[in-house]
Amino acid sequence: MAEWARGVAGVAVLSCAALWGQSAANAKPVLVELFTSEGCSDCPPADRLLELLDTKQPVAGVHAIVLSEHVTYWNHDGWTDPFSMDELTERQKEYETRLGVPDSYTPQMVVDGAVQFVGSNGPALQSALEKAATKDALTIENARWENGGASFAVHGSAAGAHLVAVLAADATQSSVARGENAGKTLHHVAVVRVMKDLGANAGDGRALKLAGGSLDHKDETSGRVRLVVFLVDHKTGHVVGVAEETLSRE
Repeated sequence: MAEWARGVAGVAVLSCAALWGQSAANAKPVLVELFTSEGCSDCPPADRLLELLDTKQPVAGVHAIVLSEHVTYWNHDGWTDPFSMDELTERQKEYETRLGVPDSYTPQMVVDGAVQFVGSNGPALQSALEKAATKDALTIENARWENGGASFAVHGSAAGAHLVAVLAADATQSSVARGENAGKTLHHVAVVRVMKDLGANAGDGRALKLAGGSLDHKDETSGRVRLVVFLVDHKTGHVVGVAEETLSRE
């Protein structure tokens, strides 16, 4: 296994030597979900790991499509995470059942809905990315931001799979005033603001619309919006196809 994760002061970070230069066009897409919270002092290292994965794409033959999913159960401890969503807390609970995890925790990474581990564990992330299965072809067409949401079409399907669509954006400056991360200014990539199950037949090229939610008005995220779509096997919860496009709200 190539070394791209090493410990520095107990924090897992990426080392990209020898694995550089793969184009996303020729790489296998892999969905990486990070369940995190601004109220959790163990989460910032995992947030940084996700950002490094997103920006450096260090694993040969893999294009990681990342999502930062902020849960709500830390909100009682002095700081209400402005990006937390009940839907994401419930999504993590579903993984808890499917993946045999005794309880929900943060930070937690889930790769392709199939394997989970502590979100700051770089070697575990590398191993999961290298072992990820090849996906069914999935493409996004005619994607644009209009009337406060995303308009698009998706081509691709798999037996028993539902199409899930997500709108996410980077949060470049989030100042935490209370709780375990009090006084810190945090940065998050691909923060999920909208997630919707569009059903089993939505990947047939029909025109689709996803309302922008908080992204339609003042929001603590950047102007760039990521539209991420993925196919989920309804029986296993595994991701069998994933694609993304970048939209502009400008």
